[in-house]
Amino acid sequence: MHDFSAEILLITILGLVVISDALAKGLKIPAVFLLLMGSYITYHYVPMAVPIDLKQSFDTVIIFSIPLIFMGDALHLHFSDIKKHAWDIFYLAVVAVALSITLGASLYHFGIFGELTLGAYVALFAINMATDAVSVQSVLSQFRGISHHIKVLIEGESLGNDATAVIAFFFIGLPWMMSGTIDATDATIDALRVFTVSMVVGVVIGYLFYMLLKLLNDRRGEFFTFVIEAYLAYLLAEEIHVSGILTLITAIIATKAWIDMDIEAYTNPSGVPKSKNFLRRLRLDTIQSTTTVRLEYIYEMAKEFGYIAAVMIFFVLAEMVDIDKLWNYRYEILIMFGITTLIRMLSMLKFAIFGSKIDAIKPVGLEGWFILTFSGMKGALSIILVHMIPSSYEYKEFFEVVTTGVVVLSIFGYGTILWIYFTIKDMREKRASIFE
Repeated sequence: MHDFSAEILLITILGLVVISDALAKGLKIPAVFLLLMGSYITYHYVPMAVPIDLKQSFDTVIIFSIPLIFMGDALHLHFSDIKKHAWDIFYLAVVAVALSITLGASLYHFGIFGELTLGAYVALFAINMATDAVSVQSVLSQFRGISHHIKVLIEGESLGNDATAVIAFFFIGLPWMMSGTIDATDATIDALRVFTVSMVVGVVIGYLFYMLLKLLNDRRGEFFTFVIEAYLAYLLAEEIHVSGILTLITAIIATKAWIDMDIEAYTNPSGVPKSKNFLRRLRLDTIQSTTTVRLEYIYEMAKEFGYIAAVMIFFVLAEMVDIDKLWNYRYEILIMFGITTLIRMLSMLKFAIFGSKIDAIKPVGLEGWFILTFSGMKGALSIILVHMIPSSYEYKEFFEVVTTGVVVLSIFGYGTILWIYFTIKDMREKRASIFE
């Protein structure tokens, strides 16, 4: 008798994606809402549709999904946008996250979460400050009128924010939480080492795959090359004990940046300064790596693959959801959700205030602050990080249940707020156009 478990699971995942997208368009609600609910209902009440023990295969599912999720987001960022909004993205992805984790950890002195140590607070807030690009894009993609500037900030933050949260968790929070003590100097040096090595390795891999793309002339081959690059960068970085996610993101962004330069030089050769001729020869820019048309195909395929990978994470989340445990920890979940929301509001408000006074950081306005605040949905990375806590840790159940609750609340809570806001805004604009 053949085992068709893998085929049945694939049918279930693709079926959920198709049904959720169709219903979302008809009901005009974010598809991620339906995907989350559908994953939970299917996993718990239609067990024959999920014949694989996801709890047993958790690590395999996670490692398989990570590169696909982050590859799509990294590909979507244009080099010109990164240059133009570099300080904005740096603030959101690094400074704001570091300040948020520090502010959250400072609540240790008030004993809000009982007997958790200071290191545990750092780990907890690192886990719950990581945003989820798939959930955010699923919600925001249905709304019109969001400025390009805000979209770039959200995309840039969702990548850099995750890398910062991962380094803060693995190289500061987790060791501190498990050992009870930490040498601040050693931890800082180690974090900087991981950050530097991850970036350097990512750039090298990015360049090698950029040159490899010059040997290809087929959109399918180019797309699969990006997939290979994402997996290779992640696995190599993890093998040398640096950040797989940061290395992956850096590699894809580096490759994409050189491709953008090629396309710009090809479409506007007179606009490239002569001072950059050496760098152009180093890139062999006379040989095209790809074309704008083929890139659009790659974007679309990467988005779909990332979406499917995210659904697999949602099934893992469904396995983690225990209604009784969520109810038992309801106060802790609400407190954590409230604190992380308040911290995000403050960090985004600070960004808006800086934007009106510092030329390097551009203002976002009140609406921009509102969108940035509630685009901080949690998701796949938070689930991944909380799973990495050793089972021997006495408060692991607390971390898992609280994080699961915050993820679900952020997706439905933030998503609903944005959905209502843009729905009302769209209705007002249509009404105004009628009376003009």
